Amino acid sequence: MINLLLNRKFIIVFFAAIFVLLLVLQLAIPKCKGEEKLIKIEKGLGSGEVAQKLKDEGIIKSKWIFVLYVWVRNYSSHLQAGEYLLDSQMSIPKIAKTIAKGEVAPNYVKVTIPEGWTNKQIEEKLIVTGVLKADEKLPKELEGYLFPDTYYFEKESTNDVVVEKMQDNFNEKTKSLDFQGHNIYDILKMASILEREVISDEDRAIAAGIFWKRLENNYPLESCATIAYVLGVEKWRYSYDDTRIKSPYNTYINIGLPPTPINNPGLSAINAALHPQQTDYNFFLTDPATGKTIFSKTLEEHNANKVKYLK
Repeated sequence: MINLLLNRKFIIVFFAAIFVLLLVLQLAIPKCKGEEKLIKIEKGLGSGEVAQKLKDEGIIKSKWIFVLYVWVRNYSSHLQAGEYLLDSQMSIPKIAKTIAKGEVAPNYVKVTIPEGWTNKQIEEKLIVTGVLKADEKLPKELEGYLFPDTYYFEKESTNDVVVEKMQDNFNEKTKSLDFQGHNIYDILKMASILEREVISDEDRAIAAGIFWKRLENNYPLESCATIAYVLGVEKWRYSYDDTRIKSPYNTYINIGLPPTPINNPGLSAINAALHPQQTDYNFFLTDPATGKTIFSKTLEEHNANKVKYLK
């Protein structure tokens, strides 16, 4: 009987030691910067339910280590309802303390930046939502590097804070991409054109192949997206005079990529620019009725498609 009790005690102590070791490792290992999320903790949730929600949102990796920590710190009955701005880089003690003390994020605004928006559009959205003051401007030279995503910004932030957060997100989201052998700025220029020209991932890769082929052959890109950028007007079809407008961004009269990206592209367009599909196609247009990309191999076929789809 004594041996049995000793064995049980040993087993309990052994597993307790393992659990504590895992907890220490979880708290001590530095984390990479993660995505900020506004997490809503509903009233009446227990520590296990809070932990499960944090795990589901990707804020913590282990539900049970969180539960054990809040139990040890006597936070279990003090977790408060509210909206919290949390990040997966935060340690479990900091997350638990934030929720236990009710350090909610009332001064934050949720802002979604669509793929293909220009810095000017982003700037206007941030001013309207109260993130930036009217006299705060986003630097145009960073066009292409402000990653389109959903953000939580503090009200009346400075443009430096906004730019840093969006560029950090760009670096995080593109770190797995292989830019080796490529000029990243040229890739972003091409991606920004693809973002506005083509909808589907598959068609973007084909269009990328066409555009890179034109550059290799010293042929103008002739991208309507660049004309839209110059004019500040979206049209299904641009006139001949539109395509003759003098601007370094006009890819009808200038050979090569535009001086800068014309918007802030998403991962799909960046991937297409990095991995173009080689085909026999040389031209394409977009069907205004369906948004489908219509490819053609010859100029004659392309002109016929213009008559058919761009009436």
